[in-house]
Amino acid sequence: MHNALTERELTLIRLATYASVTVAVGLISIKFFAWVMTNAVSLQATLVDSLLDGMASFINLVAIRHALRPADKEHRFGHGKIEAIAALGQSAFISGSAGWLFYEALHRLIQPEPLIEIKIGLVTMIVSIIVTIFLVAFQQYVVKKTSSAAIRADSIHYKSDIMVNLSVLLALGLSNFFQHTFFDPIIGAAIAFYILYTAWDIIKHSFDILIDREFPDEAREEITRIAASHPKVKGIHDLRTRSSGSKSFIQLHLEMDPEMTLQEAHKIAEKVSHNIRIKFPRAEIIIHEDPYYDAHDDELEKGDI
Repeated sequence: MHNALTERELTLIRLATYASVTVAVGLISIKFFAWVMTNAVSLQATLVDSLLDGMASFINLVAIRHALRPADKEHRFGHGKIEAIAALGQSAFISGSAGWLFYEALHRLIQPEPLIEIKIGLVTMIVSIIVTIFLVAFQQYVVKKTSSAAIRADSIHYKSDIMVNLSVLLALGLSNFFQHTFFDPIIGAAIAFYILYTAWDIIKHSFDILIDREFPDEAREEITRIAASHPKVKGIHDLRTRSSGSKSFIQLHLEMDPEMTLQEAHKIAEKVSHNIRIKFPRAEIIIHEDPYYDAHDDELEKGDI
């Protein structure tokens, strides 16, 4: 009972990784030029952020190639968790850069340096914001269609980039208007803290996948409701759920009339599985059929069956 990614969905994931790497390389190039021309620590911060995005996107590109391989004899549940491992690697890069950027901002506060060619920096940030918005919109579309953990992590990076670029735009604008360098390192430090926050979000989501965290309570209640809605299902127990990359796994036991034939019980389980998959289309669903015993039945009789 397994719904694999379609060829179109696989193509979307690959296109998202290629787009991410391409955009990262382009942004690194123009931001490096702008940083050299302006000497702005906030621009340096967003340059480092883009460098890390580029490395993270390349890791994604490699990881997704492996994660999208179908299940094999040694990996019966597929390779989806490679995406979560790649996301953890991204978060490590991000956390390290945040600490370094904070140090640079503090150093610039103590020893201020004048900003030059601010207009070049302003134009660079406007172009960066526009390009990144288009990339994030495409990534969000891909995540909605495929539930890819790696693309989701990459999208979080670039969402943070939009905020970072807007902050740099503000820092350069204020510095230009007030002719004071104070704004540049302050906003640079704020960017460092924001980057650290996004790293924590990625770490948390990746760990949830790697340690097989259960679905949220609302999702589990929805699965229970769908299963219980079949008129011949008398009870449900041992519901277990987990995620692995773009795939989800749902296991549960259905309790049915003990006099029912195995064939009929199997048909009911297939129908319940179909109904659950309508709500959770990316799920592999395993259902075990159990005989139902009324609460008045003797416990020993249950044990004998």
